[in-house]
Amino acid sequence: MRAIWTGTIGFGLVNIPIKIYTAIQSSTLDLDMLDKKNHANIKFQRVNESTGRVVEWENIVKGYKYGDDYVVLDDADFEKASPEKSKTISITEFVKEEQIDSNYFDTPYYCEPSKGGERAYALLAAALRETGKVALGTFVMRTKENFCMLKAEGDLIEVIKLRFPEEIRATSELNLPKQTEVKPAELKMAVSLISQLTPKKFNIDKYKDTYSASLMKIIEAKAKGKRISQPKFKMVQSKSKDLMDQLKESLETRKKVRV
Repeated sequence: MRAIWTGTIGFGLVNIPIKIYTAIQSSTLDLDMLDKKNHANIKFQRVNESTGRVVEWENIVKGYKYGDDYVVLDDADFEKASPEKSKTISITEFVKEEQIDSNYFDTPYYCEPSKGGERAYALLAAALRETGKVALGTFVMRTKENFCMLKAEGDLIEVIKLRFPEEIRATSELNLPKQTEVKPAELKMAVSLISQLTPKKFNIDKYKDTYSASLMKIIEAKAKGKRISQPKFKMVQSKSKDLMDQLKESLETRKKVRV
C-alpha cells in the first residue's frame, strides 16, 4: 500500500510519527467510456477557456477569484495557512464513540507508526482500548481541513474522517409524518417482524456485492457472442392495502422461510 499522508499524532506532549493509508476499495467494475461508433476510448482534456488549447498538468495552478482577478496559490501557501495541521493530527478531546451520530461518519483510513513511533503508537492504542473511548482531532490533507476520529481496532489505530456539523443538511425541508397515528397493535407486529429478522449472531461478511458479479457474467457471455435474455422481475406485494394485514402476512412469510 502507498501512504497518502505522513505526519504525527499529537497526544499531549507526545508526538507519534505515522503514515495514513486508504482503508477502502471499490467493488464496482472498472467501465470505460467509449465512442459508440468505433469503441475508441473517450479522453478528457484540460482546455484553456481563452485559447482552446490543451494545458498540461505541470502548467496548471490553483487560484481563488478575488474581485475581478484570481489570486494564485502554491503548495507553500496551503501549508502557511496552518503548518501545524498540515503535519499533525492534534487530539483535542476523548469521547465515547456512541456519542457521535452516524451521520458524521465519512471515510476510514488505516494508520501505522513510522520508524521510532512504535512504542508511543502501541501506548495510544492500548489507552483507547482500556478507556473504550475514541480521540477527536483535525488535520489538513490535500488542501482541506479534516475533522477525524482515532479509534483502536486491536493493535491498529484507525483514522476515521468525520463530517463537520455544517456539512450535515437540516431536515426541515423534508415532508415527514409528524403527527401520524401509530396504532399499538401495528407497532407490536412491526417489533415482532424486526425480532424475526434479527440474527442470533451478526456476521457482516455474508454481505457481498452480487450485482458486480452478475454484471461480469453478462460481460463474459456477450464476449462469447451469447444472447442474454432479460430476466423477469416482479415486485412481491401484499394483496391487502391494510397495514396490519401486510405486517401479519410478512410474519407468516418469514415463518414459512424459516421452516
